Amino acid sequence: MTTHQRTRRSARPVVAGAVVAELLAALAGAPAVARADALSDLQQAQGELSQATSDYEAAQGRVDELQAQIDQNEAHLDELEAQLPDARERAAASMRTLYKMQQGSGGLIELLLSSEDFSQLIATIQYLDIIQADNAGALDELLSLQDELELTRVSLQSQMQEAEDERAAAQEALAQANAARASLQAQIEAQAAAEAAERQAAVEAAQQDAGSSFTTESGNQAQVEVPVSEDPGTVDTGSDKDAFVAEWSARIDAYLAGSPLAGQGATFAEAAWAYGVDPRFSPAIAQVESSKGRYCFLPHNAWGWGSSSWGSWEEAIWDHVAGLAAGYGGQLTYAGAQKYCPPNASSWYSTVLANMQMI
Repeated sequence: MTTHQRTRRSARPVVAGAVVAELLAALAGAPAVARADALSDLQQAQGELSQATSDYEAAQGRVDELQAQIDQNEAHLDELEAQLPDARERAAASMRTLYKMQQGSGGLIELLLSSEDFSQLIATIQYLDIIQADNAGALDELLSLQDELELTRVSLQSQMQEAEDERAAAQEALAQANAARASLQAQIEAQAAAEAAERQAAVEAAQQDAGSSFTTESGNQAQVEVPVSEDPGTVDTGSDKDAFVAEWSARIDAYLAGSPLAGQGATFAEAAWAYGVDPRFSPAIAQVESSKGRYCFLPHNAWGWGSSSWGSWEEAIWDHVAGLAAGYGGQLTYAGAQKYCPPNASSWYSTVLANMQMI
């Protein structure tokens, strides 16, 4: 017998948010078509795709920010360049004035000596200081504008290079995301085709072997049953837990009536809701493996679940449904049948499916 993974969780798994709508639409049915031994690879590829897409979006956002900053710098650059001619003219005039003042120092001395009193002398000195300060300020303004213009150019060049690097990284991330998506999509399509072919073969074999017996994973004998259709379909869990549990509790209780598992419909339904598992999956396996708990090879083990035993049906049901979520994607697949009951996978698959369709 195989040893199955048992995992107990108390909260419903959180489904990853949309990364690429088209991809997630294809992935919605992935657990129902993927081979069991490839599920982890598919999950990893999906995670890598999500990360690559996030990296691209972040890089593209940074490029947009840098482009906005570059646009602002270019506008400021235009403003500075427009101011330079006037600043140069004011600076040139100031330099001429200062030169004349320096060359005409004799005249300045005469101007100061001609002051009639001390107050007029102070006023004359202040006037000359204002003229010199104004002219020196014009020169300083020109130098400041030229420095600012140069710094802006350097900053702009640096930001342009950064933007180009960011854009290159974004393009690489996008290429990785697209490649990962294409690879994952190809895997899903190939696995879907293989799964469909295997389901069809299993049902056709069941039609030929209907009524014959096979050995289940628990070591019991079960009769091969023919399902109504090849595809087990999916169950819509919706967003209303109470409605889901009420509907499936009643349906499962009707299916289990008169068996040792009678009355456990709510337990199956609540566990299925919590773990995102098809609510028909575990009860149907219980029928195939132990006639709904009548012939358990270990206490409360109605599913041929490794070498496990439990003290109550409630504990056993929760653990089994959790294990179906962790190891089988929560859905019946032919690949899962090969993993659950390797010696008689086709008979096991078709018989479990036939029982699921009865619920």
